[in-house]
Amino acid sequence: MKTIHILIADDHPVVREGLAGMLAGQEDFVVVGLAADGHTAVTLHNALTPDVTLMDLRMPGLDGVGAIMAIKEARPSAHILVLTTYDSDADIVRAVEAGATGYLLKDTPREELFRAVRAAARGESVLAPAVASRLMTRMRAPAEENLSAREIEVLQLVATGASNQKIGKTLHISTATVKTHLIHIYNKLNVDGRTAAVTVALEKGIIALDR
Repeated sequence: MKTIHILIADDHPVVREGLAGMLAGQEDFVVVGLAADGHTAVTLHNALTPDVTLMDLRMPGLDGVGAIMAIKEARPSAHILVLTTYDSDADIVRAVEAGATGYLLKDTPREELFRAVRAAARGESVLAPAVASRLMTRMRAPAEENLSAREIEVLQLVATGASNQKIGKTLHISTATVKTHLIHIYNKLNVDGRTAAVTVALEKGIIALDR
C-alpha cells in the first residue's frame, strides 16, 4: 500500500487537529504538515512536497485560491483538494481555475473524504455532489448568464457594498476596468444596476453572502 503524505491548511486549530487525527487513523496516510494560512501552506508545500494538500479557502493573509495558484506555479503536478464550507459559484470557479484537483465540503462523510484523498493522490478529479451539480448547472446555463471568474469576483465585492474604487484596489485592477466588468455583468444578467445584479446573482446561486 502506497503511503500518501498529506499537508493540511486551515485557519481553525480545531479543524486542523481534527483532520490530522482522523487521517492519521488510516494506515496509508501520513500527515506531514499543518498550516494556519496560505503563506505557510505554500512554504510548507515547497519544503515537504506532499502527495495531497487539503486546502481551506478562507484564510488570513493569502487565501486558499492564492495559495493554490502559488503552489501550482512552483509545482504544476501538485494535487490540491479544497475542503471548505463555501459552495458558491464564485468559490468553486476560482478554485477550479486556480488548479484545484478537487473540491469537497466540510460536511463530507469521513469515508468519502478518505476515498477523495486517495483519488487526488492518483491525480483524479474529485467533486462533492453539490459542487458537481453546481458546475453542471453553470455549464448548461444560457451563455449570457455565464459570468467569468473575474466578473463573479467583482459581483461578490459589490454584494459587500464595496465601491468601484475599493473593488479595483482589492482586485488590483483600475476603476475603469471595474466599470467595464459591471457593464458586462449587467448585460449578461439583463439588469440595470448594482442592486438588481446582486439580487439576481444571489437568487441564481452565482454568489453567496458569507455564512
